[in-house]
Amino acid sequence: MNTPRIALVTGANQGLGRALVEGLAARSNPQDLVLLTGRDAGRVDRAAAEVAREPGTRSRVEGRVLDVADAEAVAALAAELKLRHGGVDVVISNAVARLLPDRSQAAQADEFIDVANGGTHAVLRSFGPVLRPGGRLIVVASSLGTLGHLDARLRPRFDGASLDQVEYAVESWRSAVHAGTAQEQGWPLWLNVPSKVAQVAAVRAVAAERRDRDLAAGTLVAAVCPGMVDTATSRPWFADYSQARTPAEAARAVLDLVFAEGADPELYGELVRSGKVLPWPDGTPPTAQDRLLVP
Repeated sequence: MNTPRIALVTGANQGLGRALVEGLAARSNPQDLVLLTGRDAGRVDRAAAEVAREPGTRSRVEGRVLDVADAEAVAALAAELKLRHGGVDVVISNAVARLLPDRSQAAQADEFIDVANGGTHAVLRSFGPVLRPGGRLIVVASSLGTLGHLDARLRPRFDGASLDQVEYAVESWRSAVHAGTAQEQGWPLWLNVPSKVAQVAAVRAVAAERRDRDLAAGTLVAAVCPGMVDTATSRPWFADYSQARTPAEAARAVLDLVFAEGADPELYGELVRSGKVLPWPDGTPPTAQDRLLVP
């Protein structure tokens, strides 16, 4: 009998995260386990129970409470899965805090950075070491995550940086936001832009350390861009959703990457959209008039 595969998705009680769980559960085997995680116990339990009852579900589905902003909780869950199952096969870091257009960016900075960036760092640090050979460690980012979206003064902080250096740059940015000096230092007004660049830089940092042994084992570490997705998180920012994907549609390309045979060296450590690499140097810094949250 094959060893059961263990998959985990963060920020998964709704939207894209839930669609990713649904897709994993539909494509996995009956002995496999998919963990649906989120911060609210009631929502997590309801979502996991609903997915488990869906006609297309083939694998086991369980809900687990996990606040990715709590690095100790992330580490504890990774250690538990290592002890109980010998590791994990698929980890998709998807959690994000909602941004609202009618509140200042500074007022929302801490929660957003703690979840999107602190959560990414915690998942990479804790689940990277327990990822089994042939596994997938995926961070959901966006097309805004390429380096060119930052002012040229800021790019050296992320280009070729270690994970520690990325974390330091993120905290420097957070401090500048609260001090009111972010824009004069070149940071974009919209939090989503430096946050996504930092997420991709964190993936690149971890991938640079693991590349040779991961590719030899068929293991993939990457960031993904799901495209514009019609969710409660993105709806406040756009009037026209005619080009947006449903969560299920957006999840499909991510899951194709998860279930692909082996690990494509061209995709390893990169930001991938629909199977194609978005080059790291690409992008243009947003203007003050832009309200860029487009994935």
